[in-house]
Amino acid sequence: MVVVTAARGLCGAFNTNIARTVQAFMKSHRDQDVGLMAVGRKGRDYFRAREIPIVEEHINIFSNLDFKHARVIAERIIELYSGASIDAVYLAYNEFKSVIQQRLVVEPLLPLGAGEFDSEGSQVDYIYEQAPREIFNRLLPRYVDVQVHRALLESAASEHGARMAAMDTATRNAGEMIEALTLNMNRIRQAAITRELIEVVSGASA
Repeated sequence: MVVVTAARGLCGAFNTNIARTVQAFMKSHRDQDVGLMAVGRKGRDYFRAREIPIVEEHINIFSNLDFKHARVIAERIIELYSGASIDAVYLAYNEFKSVIQQRLVVEPLLPLGAGEFDSEGSQVDYIYEQAPREIFNRLLPRYVDVQVHRALLESAASEHGARMAAMDTATRNAGEMIEALTLNMNRIRQAAITRELIEVVSGASA
């Protein structure tokens, strides 16, 4: 399970939702040995604090996200999968829908299912310049590269949206608190002035 989280907080439930979803996934697959590849500091810290073993971690990549980061992760995934160390790979990340909406996604990356291919496509028997197996073996790593890069970009965009929404809510709440405190301060000051005036008038009358 490749868990993609943010490197920083202050983005609402962005990281917590992913962590809880991954934990639920692991509970539903108790009969299998699920290893975690943490991408992002927050996910790494969350699972490490709960003593959940992490196979590999990739942190501090979202400050300057590039395709090379996705390629490093994809190469490691292909290495583990080709070496039969793992038999399936899943991606867990936030998909960007809008600035105020992100969709939590847990999707299989490997192995490729029958749904990945169009069964209604052309049945023409093409002549390949290279053997189909050789072409497939070259395309599959590129497919994994692109899918991992897409997940990282979706997560980065979702993180910015979640953080902007969280900061907007915090700013609005702070403004409301300032207004309430200002009103309370004015009431206290008015009460103090009124009390002082009463004391002056009472003293003058005496």
